[in-house]
Amino acid sequence: MSYSHRATCRFTVAAWSEDVITDVDGEGITAGGAYYPNRGVTRAEVRYSYTGDIEGTSTLVYLISYKPDAAPVLGFERFEGTIGGHAGSCVFQHIGSQDKGSVAARVEVVPGLGTGALANLRGEAELSVAGHSDNGYELVLAYEI
Repeated sequence: MSYSHRATCRFTVAAWSEDVITDVDGEGITAGGAYYPNRGVTRAEVRYSYTGDIEGTSTLVYLISYKPDAAPVLGFERFEGTIGGHAGSCVFQHIGSQDKGSVAARVEVVPGLGTGALANLRGEAELSVAGHSDNGYELVLAYEI
């Protein structure tokens, strides 16, 4: 779908908490005080902060699968703030995959879950994160209000 507006921003991870739901083999690694299964499923609750054309904060719940190659990642994120100067809240759906060093996902606005000036927001973005960055990650949302 084609959108007439673009919002470019950077987001940073303000908090990350991840817990194992299923550990298939009972094998994994512990890093930063958290256990990650070699094969399994976890639930992560994440808080992001956004700056740029998108300003605000969000809470995201991910279901993350782990396996040797590209593994599915699903999530819903509730954002509160402004997009292109329009204030309100909205929900993004994340559908993607991850491996040991990167995450790629399609991020789409969930219609009907916006408030304020974002009540009629429609849009999407491609998210690609490789490795850790202290400066955050770029996101470009194509959208209509």
